[in-house]
Amino acid sequence: MARYTGPKSKIARKFGEAIFGEDKAFEKRNYPPGQHGNNRRRGKKSEYAIQLMEKQKAKYTYGILERQFRNMFKRATAAPGITGEVLLQLAESRLDNVVFRMGIAPTRSGARQLVSHRHITVNGEKVNIPSYQLKAGDVVGVREKSKSLQAITSSLDNTRNVYEWITWNGEKMEGNYVSIPQMIQIPEKINVQSIVELYSK
Repeated sequence: MARYTGPKSKIARKFGEAIFGEDKAFEKRNYPPGQHGNNRRRGKKSEYAIQLMEKQKAKYTYGILERQFRNMFKRATAAPGITGEVLLQLAESRLDNVVFRMGIAPTRSGARQLVSHRHITVNGEKVNIPSYQLKAGDVVGVREKSKSLQAITSSLDNTRNVYEWITWNGEKMEGNYVSIPQMIQIPEKINVQSIVELYSK
């Protein structure tokens, strides 16, 4: 199965929030997709449906495929700590996500492309694996030859987000993944307990 490349606004409307970032189409029609839109009668969702929806939301938000997500859940289960919190921390520690958080790319899919095309370094070494797991203290930077890329400079100029667990040096065009974020620091609204319950069945 390949990554989802369809209309992102439709997915955002399905979950009732702009999970891919700013979305004018979603703002205009922030109700579920379908022929009858808001007028369609929607029955009460079952517990399973709610759990499945949370898992799908997490997968779409971080751009992770089913097998990758399941493997990540197994790692979270084996690791010490609360499984749901560890799961989200693993997603946040992916290289493509940190590149997005640092503002090097405006979206996670854009960050994934930059990593795949060898524009990003970790501790001075080129890394082209978007799912690469960063550790606290790792330095993520833009490769020397890529520092003048319009897509990167434009994204950095327009970024306004500041995160407590990340520092950024605009002159060197590199940032430090200072620490693994705590659950309360992560801005995404994902009910990880529902995901844990779904996989525990």
